[in-house]
Amino acid sequence: MTFSPADARAAELPAAVRELYPWTGRLFTHPSGLKQHVIEVGPEDGPVLLFVHGNPTWSFYWRDLIKGLSETYRCVAIDHIGCGLSDKPQEWSYHLKDHQENLARIIEALDLQHATLVCHDWGGPTGYGAVLLAGADRFERFVVFNTLSRFGEFPLSIKSLRWPVYGSLAVRGFNAFLLFALKRGTSKPGQYKGPIGEGYLAPYRNWHDRIAIHRFIADIPVEANHPTAWAKEQLAEGIRTQADKPHLIIWGMQDFVFHQFFLRGWKEDVPGAEVIEVDDANHFVVEDAKDRVLPWVSDWLQRT
Repeated sequence: MTFSPADARAAELPAAVRELYPWTGRLFTHPSGLKQHVIEVGPEDGPVLLFVHGNPTWSFYWRDLIKGLSETYRCVAIDHIGCGLSDKPQEWSYHLKDHQENLARIIEALDLQHATLVCHDWGGPTGYGAVLLAGADRFERFVVFNTLSRFGEFPLSIKSLRWPVYGSLAVRGFNAFLLFALKRGTSKPGQYKGPIGEGYLAPYRNWHDRIAIHRFIADIPVEANHPTAWAKEQLAEGIRTQADKPHLIIWGMQDFVFHQFFLRGWKEDVPGAEVIEVDDANHFVVEDAKDRVLPWVSDWLQRT
């Protein structure tokens, strides 16, 4: 069996988080033996929506969209290795190409067809790369939230977390990146004081569990000779080959990491995209504009 139940891992989530995120999901076993958490909600024969999260989140980020769309759509959401309810190996590579290959295997194992990719943050380069690997003919539409259109300049507050010793201590020791994201990456920081904040924190309680958060940061190809420098051209190719397909881009305009440089890139590379600029939303646009995002996405899916 490629898939196995994830009941025990889901049961470890706090009760208040389980109320917001009621799904158990399954564990997909890769050839390496690593187990990756996948949830599927909605009719088996419904149109497919594949949700791919970024850093430092997990599939919890998509919960409201999944609840609102799963009556009609087959909603599939993954947790990257190291994230959410997936395995958190300490010796694995955590390079972008490996996340892409993992996602491509899941796409093939579930035989996703006529699908829509829904992505945010690192979910953009992961998702578009996996589309190339699994077969572009499997995907018909794309919904994009604040993510990379190309690799550009990142703020010092992010780059400093790649420094030896300091970065590990801050990200894995003090959980600084996730806590900072929940405060600085939103226009409504108060919403994370209760169960929603607990939902984001639950899978990342200690040094061991925060490895992926740190390794995603380390994998940003700042240097020309970085091991992931190749991704700059691959991302451009992935977007270019899909640019003639319907795209909906919903962008939190207060985002200081994925700022307007990246939004301009999407507009240039996918000129036919429908773009919604959300002036009162930050990086966590799905949370900040949750009352509007679901109607926008639902309407667009029906029209396209």
